[in-house]
Amino acid sequence: MKSLFLSVCLLLFSLAHAEVLEGRVVAIADGDTVTVLDAQQTQFKIRVAGIDAPEKTQAFGQRAKEHLAALVFNKPVRVDWQKRDRYGRIVGQIWVQPPDCPRCGPTLDAGLAQVSQGLAWWYRAYANEQSPADRGRYEAAENEARARRVGLWHDPDPIPPWDWRKMKRSREGNTNGT
Repeated sequence: MKSLFLSVCLLLFSLAHAEVLEGRVVAIADGDTVTVLDAQQTQFKIRVAGIDAPEKTQAFGQRAKEHLAALVFNKPVRVDWQKRDRYGRIVGQIWVQPPDCPRCGPTLDAGLAQVSQGLAWWYRAYANEQSPADRGRYEAAENEARARRVGLWHDPDPIPPWDWRKMKRSREGNTNGT
């Protein structure tokens, strides 16, 4: 019983304890994944928290990648994170200096910017990993992008990336001629 209690306490502490990574973005994999190089010249793969962007070969996938690159590529960023995904990537909120504010620090949330421009979905399945304030901002940004019909919301029935990946896996599993 003590062991279970200690495990729960450690889990809660680790969830409440956010890590910070600072560095420069040196690569953009897609609309929600970047590589950050820190001061010690160590590279970290970062999965942008709270969003799911279209896959590279999916409609708007290239535009999502290009928009994220315009926001963060070769720029200093701060990544606030609490976990790694099943691929070992850090899952974090990426903060960068806004392009229109040269005196500002890293105050632009790159993930929220992707959602606001209609280039990513708010990833509701992981909403419990966001603060209540962030959940509200991301949901409002997605609703506004939908209402404005910008980016992927220009399509009357866009396919969420999680459904697109599932369909692709299903097709790849049926390669025996059926």
